[in-house]
Amino acid sequence: MIAGYKRKAVCLTGVLILFYLMSGVGRADYTYINISNPFLRKVPIAIPVFKNLSENSVDARMARQAADMLSDALEFTGYFKVLDRGAFLIKPGLMAIKMPEINFKNWTAIGSELLITGAYSIHDNQLEIELRLFDTFKEKLLVGKRYKGGKNDRRKMIHRFCGEVIFLLTGKHGLFNSKIAFVSTGSGNKEIYACEFDGYHPEQITRTKHITLSPAWSSDNKWIAYTSFLNGKPDLFIRNLRQKRGSIVARKGINATPAWVPGKFSLAATLSFSGDQEIYLLTGSGKIIKRLTYSRGIDVSPSFSPDGKQMAFVSQRGGTPQIYIKHLQTGQVTRLTFEGRYNTQPSWSPAGDKIAYSAMEDGHVNIRVINTDGRGVMQLTRDAGNNECPTWSPDASMIAFSSTREGLSRIYVMTAYGTEQRRLLTLPGEQSNPQWSSIIANN
Repeated sequence: MIAGYKRKAVCLTGVLILFYLMSGVGRADYTYINISNPFLRKVPIAIPVFKNLSENSVDARMARQAADMLSDALEFTGYFKVLDRGAFLIKPGLMAIKMPEINFKNWTAIGSELLITGAYSIHDNQLEIELRLFDTFKEKLLVGKRYKGGKNDRRKMIHRFCGEVIFLLTGKHGLFNSKIAFVSTGSGNKEIYACEFDGYHPEQITRTKHITLSPAWSSDNKWIAYTSFLNGKPDLFIRNLRQKRGSIVARKGINATPAWVPGKFSLAATLSFSGDQEIYLLTGSGKIIKRLTYSRGIDVSPSFSPDGKQMAFVSQRGGTPQIYIKHLQTGQVTRLTFEGRYNTQPSWSPAGDKIAYSAMEDGHVNIRVINTDGRGVMQLTRDAGNNECPTWSPDASMIAFSSTREGLSRIYVMTAYGTEQRRLLTLPGEQSNPQWSSIIANN
């Protein structure tokens, strides 16, 4: 189990302040963000410090901390321009948090198109937070929620509301309740770690004291598969993160590069017990269901389409490592990449339309994306060390990857179009091989 990994539910009190302003108003009326636009204009948003509704000043510093947490989460997405609070026309203590007290002209005057107000109260160590999103130009409440839970649930509450905001404005559920697994050498060995979507709270998952690689999340995020040299050779470990159980695939030769089938308790992996590296479909307990690839060259690194009907993989059947797609129902295999002589590590977008991959050219490795029909190749990284192991966020809006642009390998994130590239977190040693989870369900 991940140390300290708790999934205690935040209690949604059942109070829906308002999801739409009035009956008959559909989400199409509030399409503020076109996520398919690579030249996205960031939406100016104002997020004042929260109002303390407690009877005393207990935990008054939470007013700014909670507002900063909300600002950081929304800014992370790349969709918003969070306005400087120093430009606000109203003093923090006088700010209204709900209609009709809000004077929206004070917000439109500084260029704010959206406004989020927050208030909180603490009673007997229980925290209650009210959050509201407004359209300042239309002077309308778009969504409001009230959350109740323990004081330690503050981050979870705020991120749940961020998910509501993103869903309202984009039609996507966002990435706030997701994790990123990765490999780190911070302990002196390559071990699997995991952090939240923004790099917060990194935790060590494995303690094998041997080389451990290729983490892969199951669709329900309850299981993780990885390759480890614990027994002196590359074996495949399948582990339940909350229970002390799992299985090991330790066939002769290589057992590596796992990838779970979306929505199923099965996964694909590269096995070489037959003498050649081929991809097999396995049950969640590691038993072979069937062989998926047949070629003289190596076949590795499977990645499934969101519906599980197709599989991208790397093969040398044409002489050099290239990415292919297999239609699992028909068995038809088509070559996807033709540009360059070394294309590996495919990652199928959760949106289903693109595949990110690592491409070597002139001795450097960079991240590219390609449409699933083989068109529209676009290079996202360049002139910044080696960049590899791309993995998509669950809403397909961002890509995490490893890069040596600062010398040591670190984990970075960028938008799906390659903009806003920045380091995710700083840890001892080197970090590589990121793998983004799907949305983690609230229990």
